[in-house]
Amino acid sequence: MKGFFIAGTDTGIGKTCVSAGLTHLLAQAGLKTAAIKSLAAGQDFVDGHWVNEDVQRLRQASNMDLTDAEVGPLQLRAACAPHIAAQLEGVTISREALLSAIRGVAARADVCVVEGVGGFRVPLIAGWDTADLAVDLQLPVVLVVGMRLGCINHALLTAEAVRARGLRLEAWVANTVDADMPYLAENLAALTDALDGLQVPCWGHVPRLADPSAPAVASHLVQASVWSALQLP
Repeated sequence: MKGFFIAGTDTGIGKTCVSAGLTHLLAQAGLKTAAIKSLAAGQDFVDGHWVNEDVQRLRQASNMDLTDAEVGPLQLRAACAPHIAAQLEGVTISREALLSAIRGVAARADVCVVEGVGGFRVPLIAGWDTADLAVDLQLPVVLVVGMRLGCINHALLTAEAVRARGLRLEAWVANTVDADMPYLAENLAALTDALDGLQVPCWGHVPRLADPSAPAVASHLVQASVWSALQLP
């Protein structure tokens, strides 16, 4: 597998927007790019079908002909912690089945963007969480930092957790969650200094966008840095 595992400092901080933007950037370069939402909790009933908004967004960003089930191999209806959503539906989360589904789609692509769930460590089944999922996939991690109060602590703790699992923290992306965040520039500077010290480059700062489409997000990512990570000219 060649690609990236997209982790976040928390839930609701823009992992899907950044994943879609990165997918669009890679697809525009002519790479056959698969975007995968490893586990999606929260569906709406639309035109007779249960759909997940994040899965739809990632599917649209990809340049491969993928089904909803391939982009979102495990989709649950309740918008809550996945192990709780699975219990509510009587669904058993299978480590082997989920990994097989992700790897099967990734094998057909030049590069894959696999989005994690919530923060870096979210329980799935007994003895297996989303950090373990990242370890199983062995993809370099891109950390999405939600820019809001507390982001420095959350980012540095997550960076520490990623490295403790023996994973490569490839880069981080700042995503403005709180458009009115006080001292945004100062927080960005502190994060940049701290993560530069860990040799983790910033791949961009996504402002609060009125329309966070994949192309709009991609325009705020540093293409040259992404190519360097993939060892592309």
